[in-house]
Amino acid sequence: MRHWLEAGAEELAAFMAENGQPAYRAAQFAEWLHKRRADDFADLKNLPRELREGLAGAGRLRLLNELERRAAPDGLTSKWLFAAAGGAPAESVLIIEKRLRRRTVCVSAMAGCPLGCVFCATGSKGFFRSLAAGEIIEQVYRADAFLRRAGGGAGVSHVVFMGMGEPLLNLDAVLAAAAAFTNPGGMGLSGRRLTISTVGVPEGIRRLAAAGANYRLALSLHAPDQKLREKLIPAARRWPLDEVLSALDKFSEAFSRDLTYEYCLIDGINSAPGQARGLARLLSGRKAKVNLIPLNRFPGLKLRPPPAGAVWRFQAILEKAGIAATVRMEKGAEIGAACGQLRAERGEESGLPETGR
Repeated sequence: MRHWLEAGAEELAAFMAENGQPAYRAAQFAEWLHKRRADDFADLKNLPRELREGLAGAGRLRLLNELERRAAPDGLTSKWLFAAAGGAPAESVLIIEKRLRRRTVCVSAMAGCPLGCVFCATGSKGFFRSLAAGEIIEQVYRADAFLRRAGGGAGVSHVVFMGMGEPLLNLDAVLAAAAAFTNPGGMGLSGRRLTISTVGVPEGIRRLAAAGANYRLALSLHAPDQKLREKLIPAARRWPLDEVLSALDKFSEAFSRDLTYEYCLIDGINSAPGQARGLARLLSGRKAKVNLIPLNRFPGLKLRPPPAGAVWRFQAILEKAGIAATVRMEKGAEIGAACGQLRAERGEESGLPETGR
């Protein structure tokens, strides 16, 4: 069935014309969809009853079925597990940072993931399909409605495409969702408040630049060299690191943007001082900020995060080399808030031989 959140202006105008409605009804319905974010046709009070019934018969306002929601004890992190069309799983996470006045939703672009990163719960459970734009949009609108009910009116302030799946392998849907989030007639978020996190798909990065998509980009790097990166991210064999970095450099130049490099720290694999120095050399001269993320464990994973001292030592080496680096403190561990953890309650163990130096 049609998901009305995916309908563009032309489709809405055509529907109204086909149903004998004046043209302005399309704009009214679009406002209900994206500004008021209605989830029940009965709420569309300024539309005639017969039109509401026609819209309900032709499509749905919401398609995701909420299977589970977990909230951390401090109330600052919530996670949803949804069943999308066909029963495909989708997860999204809401993170509230009171000090920064940020209310960020991490959304899934896919149900599962085809990339198979060895440290990721999503990749350990396989790939179902790419999500449609409406399924991505709905994740954010669900979190926004939850926030407004619970927090006195303040809604989502930032969106990050870094839940399940690789956003740049579902770029058409991601761009359509991003356009909905930045539309002044809807949420009206600045492009600077949207971040697309990618393992590095050069053709996707180039498409973003060509489309003038002035969003923030974050690279899931996780290794200072191609050889180790391929062990952690098997799909990286398709995308040589030098080609990925070249595409990112051009994106950064086009939009005068600093780029974020995500680095998951794994004990004995990629967290040694020599690897920190290698990372510093790789990023030297680039507009770079590094987010160091101690590994989030999930059931069946043999890999482990490094001791705290090793994390701070890694950060210190980067900063001494002039590379801005922050340690992202784990949020929502009690509720399995990392990508895919709510879905991956059980699974076989996985691990890697140690390569630290």
